[in-house]
Amino acid sequence: MSTSMPDIANHTTAQTEGTLDWVGMSNIEMPIMVASKGESERMVSAHIDAFVNLKDAQAKGIHMSRLYLLIDELSTSNVLNYQSLVSVLDGFISSHQELSDQAKVQFSFDYHLRRKSLISGKEGWKAYPVILTGLLNKGLLTIELTIDVPYSSTCPCSAALARQLIQKAFQDKFEQQSELALTDIHDWLGTTEGIVATPHSQRSVAEVKVKLNATVNDFPITELVDLIEDSLQTPVQAAVKREDEQEFARLNGQNLMFCEDAARRLQHSMNQAEHFDDFWLRINHLESLHAHDAVSVTTKGIDGGYQP
Repeated sequence: MSTSMPDIANHTTAQTEGTLDWVGMSNIEMPIMVASKGESERMVSAHIDAFVNLKDAQAKGIHMSRLYLLIDELSTSNVLNYQSLVSVLDGFISSHQELSDQAKVQFSFDYHLRRKSLISGKEGWKAYPVILTGLLNKGLLTIELTIDVPYSSTCPCSAALARQLIQKAFQDKFEQQSELALTDIHDWLGTTEGIVATPHSQRSVAEVKVKLNATVNDFPITELVDLIEDSLQTPVQAAVKREDEQEFARLNGQNLMFCEDAARRLQHSMNQAEHFDDFWLRINHLESLHAHDAVSVTTKGIDGGYQP
C-alpha cells in the first residue's frame, strides 16, 4: 500500500482549459519588519496579497503554499525593503517556472510616526495607511508606494464671506462714532460679536501613489509624509495644547485652499522629488458645508504612466 499523498495540482489537468490573470491568496496576516528611509526598522502588522498568473491553460492550479512560505520567510528572517520585495517576486516566478511569468505582492499596513505639535513641542503617534505593491510582468518590474495623509483645509470662499460679515458688524457697531479708540476696537474684536462669522474647514485626505526607481533601497515612507505635510501646511495634529490649537487656527487662516489649490501645491512638490518615476494623487476635501466631497486628481503626466 502506497504511503505517498495525492498531488491533484500536479497529476490532473484543468476541467476547462484557459489561462488566468491572477491566482493566489489575499489578506494573509503577518508581522513584517519594514525599512523606511531615515527611520529605524520597525515591525508592522500587515495584510498581504500574493499572486502569480497561470499561463498554462491545461494546468490544474498553482502551488499556493510556495507563495505563503516565501512570504513567511520574509516575515521571520528578513526586512521588507526594495531589494527583498524584488526577491520575493523572483521567488514567486522561480517556484512556478512552467506555470507563471508574472507575479504580484501587496503589503497593507498602518505606519506609525511620532509627530511633534506645532508650538508646545509635545509628541504623539499618528498612523498613516500604507500600501506597498510589487509587480513583475515578464521581467518588467514596478514597485509602488501608496499612502494616505490627513490634513485640514479651509475654504477661501467661506473665508471671504466671513470677512464681509465681520466688516459689516464693525460698521454697524462703530458707524455712529467719529473717533475710535484702539482699545475699543481691540476689545470688540475679542468678542463673539466682533468675530460674527468663521470660515468652514474640514478634514481632508491626500491619497498619493508613487512608482519608485531603483535608486531606492529603504522605502521613503517618512520622506513622502513630510513632503505632503510640508506642502499643504495644515497637517492633522496628535498631542495638542492651547498654543498648538491657536497656531493650527493661524495656519488654516493663512493657507486657504480649494481642492484645486491643494492638488497644484502637491503636484509641484512631487515634481521636485528624485525617487519617484511617476505619481498619482487625489485630493479629497470632506466637505463640512456640502453633503458631498470636493475632489481633485492629477498625475505626473508622463507617456504610458498613471492615468487620472
